Amino acid sequence: MRHLLGIAGWRRDELEALLDRAQAHLPGGPDASHVLRGRVVANLFFEDSTRTRSSFEVAARKLGADVLNWSYAGSSVSKGETLLDTARNIEAMGPAVIVIRHRSSGAPGLVARHVKCAVVNAGDGAHEHPSQALLDAFTLRQRWGRLDGRTVLIVGDVLHSRVARSNLLCLKALGARVVLCGPPTLLPPGLEEMGGEVTHQLDAVLPQADAVMCLRLQTERMSEAFLPSQREYSRLFGITPARAERMKPDALVLHPGPINRGVELSPVVADGPRSVILEQVANGVAVRRAILEACAS
Repeated sequence: MRHLLGIAGWRRDELEALLDRAQAHLPGGPDASHVLRGRVVANLFFEDSTRTRSSFEVAARKLGADVLNWSYAGSSVSKGETLLDTARNIEAMGPAVIVIRHRSSGAPGLVARHVKCAVVNAGDGAHEHPSQALLDAFTLRQRWGRLDGRTVLIVGDVLHSRVARSNLLCLKALGARVVLCGPPTLLPPGLEEMGGEVTHQLDAVLPQADAVMCLRLQTERMSEAFLPSQREYSRLFGITPARAERMKPDALVLHPGPINRGVELSPVVADGPRSVILEQVANGVAVRRAILEACAS
């Protein structure tokens, strides 16, 4: 594959092939420290990140690559340099892959059309976050074997979430039923056309879920009053210990992070036996190693 800009357009067999490749990159797998030896992976993050940026860096180094970490703070962007000028200047340093996160939807696609190296979308606006969806699907596949017939409930701020869109596309392609739940103000139109089911009644659908993926309230992207208060949101849509008791006995809880503890997810649930949140983080390295390997091949 040349670039990874989104999940849209991927077939099931292509997704499964990449997840199979990631399986080989789990701890204890074959030595892959030579795969990108002598090559450079450039991380261009125009937005803050902990898990995604660190995960791509660890993944690249485990493949033997050198890593160029670029960040918005202190860069020439503050002097007026454009996105494309930044990307072209980084490309001139010879990276095999540029990993880019940007606040504007479509920014990685724009860069991909103007550079010769591979481009990986590490999250663009409210559009897509393909590597997160792949690691989430990988985590569920590790637990279940297959996703066919499983119900995954995505709860929260879907409107501002690139994670929700990529996961809806990815999980549906792998055979899962995907239900999206949240207040009407945070559920955008078009989700049903993408294959999702929409509800505003968490307590009605919660017992059906094999996995619940909580989304962070992205208050930094909310310029209007989408909610009466975070307390009211938590009362209606937060996964509390009482709600966790009403879930299937073996149902899982996921979160892409960072967690607003006590808002979308109770600390007791986040740290409890249902939680696979840290598994998501660990699996992210294996999945991103597979992505970098595939893009740089």
